Amino acid sequence: MSNVRVIARLDVKGDNLIKGIRLEGLRKIGDPNVFAKRYYDQGIDEIIYIDIVASLYGRGNLMNIVSRTTENVFIPITVGGGIRSVDDAREILRAGADKVAVNTAALKRPELITEISQKFGAQCMVLSIEAKSLAAGSWECYYDNGREKTGMDVVAWARRGFELGAGEILLTSVDQEGTQQGFDCDLVRAVAAVVPIPVIASGGMGSGGDFTKAVQDGHADAVAVAAVLHYGKMTVQDIREAAKNSGIAVRELR
Repeated sequence: MSNVRVIARLDVKGDNLIKGIRLEGLRKIGDPNVFAKRYYDQGIDEIIYIDIVASLYGRGNLMNIVSRTTENVFIPITVGGGIRSVDDAREILRAGADKVAVNTAALKRPELITEISQKFGAQCMVLSIEAKSLAAGSWECYYDNGREKTGMDVVAWARRGFELGAGEILLTSVDQEGTQQGFDCDLVRAVAAVVPIPVIASGGMGSGGDFTKAVQDGHADAVAVAAVLHYGKMTVQDIREAAKNSGIAVRELR
């Protein structure tokens, strides 16, 4: 198995890094650029920025934050929030991002996945899925930061997203997000079973054991980490050590 990636997820509102629980009750944490640089110095593999109000208020993207980050952070950066067109994607990639994550606009117009994938390559097109549990083994797609329901089945949408050209899936459990009580491994496993592209587990990381379960039980190819890093509960090195102690291959730091 190839190395499992450790990804820092930074949710941004305006100029601030924020964190909530189940995508609600948002707290300001600080300057996202400072945190991105800290995680880069600690050896994080990638960074994901999500502008959590862009879709809701039609705000512009994270252009300034991204261009500032790329001055001293040299790892892949994914940016999501408010990307509604190929032109929006181009702008973000020009600012220094390597990939764009699309949720709301793809749900409303699925062809956008194909358009971005064909223009910039599938590796640039990350399908972001916000999932809420309906019943055992069943999840519904949400958008606008977990506020709006779609009536669409998560697993079916993930499969369709792959068929339309997505190169990766960022899969967030709204139920677990910010709780630090572990990932919804059933959800991750259900999606990973139907797509041959990488699945990033997001929402619920609270310990090294949670990372291990997301990979070994959920079959995640990468794990997005937020609260435990932001609040200093774990370092990137702590997460890597926990993974290695469980026999999970992660990138060796030089």
